[in-house]
Amino acid sequence: MKNIKIAGVLLLALFQLNCKDNAKEVPSKNTAEIEIDSIKPLLETKNFDTLIEGKKVNLYWIENKGIKAAFTNYGGRLIGLWVADKNGKQTDVVVGMNSAKGFKTATEPYFGATIGRVGNRIAKGQFTLEGQHYQVPLNNGKNALHGGLKGFQDVVWEVEKTNENTLVFSYTSPDGEQGFPGNLKVKVTYTLEADQTIKMEYEATTDKTTLVNLTNHTFFNLNGEGSGTILKHELQIYANEFTPVDEGLIPTGEQKPVQNTVFDFTAKHTIGERIEVKDEQLKFGKGYDHNYVLNGTKKKGMNHAATISGDQSGITLDIYTQEPGLQFYSGNFMQSKNTFKSGAKDDFRTAFALETQHFPDAPNQPKFASIVLKPGEKYHTVSYYQFSVK
Repeated sequence: MKNIKIAGVLLLALFQLNCKDNAKEVPSKNTAEIEIDSIKPLLETKNFDTLIEGKKVNLYWIENKGIKAAFTNYGGRLIGLWVADKNGKQTDVVVGMNSAKGFKTATEPYFGATIGRVGNRIAKGQFTLEGQHYQVPLNNGKNALHGGLKGFQDVVWEVEKTNENTLVFSYTSPDGEQGFPGNLKVKVTYTLEADQTIKMEYEATTDKTTLVNLTNHTFFNLNGEGSGTILKHELQIYANEFTPVDEGLIPTGEQKPVQNTVFDFTAKHTIGERIEVKDEQLKFGKGYDHNYVLNGTKKKGMNHAATISGDQSGITLDIYTQEPGLQFYSGNFMQSKNTFKSGAKDDFRTAFALETQHFPDAPNQPKFASIVLKPGEKYHTVSYYQFSVK
């Protein structure tokens, strides 16, 4: 009996030792890795694996140290972006739907989309190039917005994942599409860099003189999708002037100083601090929906356009660009008609956009920098959106 007991003890000891060895062989996941893994159920490949106008649509992921992003090639869209907040929690700072169908049927067509051929508004959809008159379909009252009725947000892009942190979207816009001249070959490269930055690089060539003003229309909430309004976000825009608009949000042609106005973000202010002030320009935009003239403050060899921080998360976004302007939009036309991937609705002012750009209605405003692209020239511009924790 004694020998049996001794054998039993030895077997138990060997079993425990084996368990310890096995535990060493299976690496444990840290909290951050587990949280990143939990992201994927919010966006499932099957909800994007479809055809739109006979072209293949899908869901794509890229990542780098501390940052992860999801895209779809329907509209060349950024549909989710995860970074750590002040407590180390992975937070999705980009709002968007959880399916291609959701984006296709949304009442807001621009969530996360690559915008073109011409971002922002063209008065009456009309412009003249080399003596010839052109008409873009009207889709914003009496004006054309973001490329007309079917801009780049509504096309299926070719896509190549060149490595784990880079996606390249390409599209050829045929001569005459939405009234614009020339076969325009466009390439947009989205790269996640190791310093928690998303680099947006735009390139284009044409075979006829045309117009180009590309941007990205991501809607952000730095407290996380579904966390409520963005009115307590703290914003600084490195611009001493903005371009005032008429009732149709078409620039008057002026560049007006922001000093002593509700548009002065040269020092930090919350978005909501002055948004309800009685002001004609705020009335026209139903809030902030205006182009800022960047003042040339340099960092990383580029225009430092803006710094904005989430009041709850501590997540801070710095924007750097080669573009001369920045459109600040405070989510004034969000109407709770669409459901995001988190299950939250797109409620009023629960996301903002900061779009790097040339100025609105540039082809009809002689004082604004030109957006004309000619054969033999190459359109090329880069913007960086860098995240950190306050």
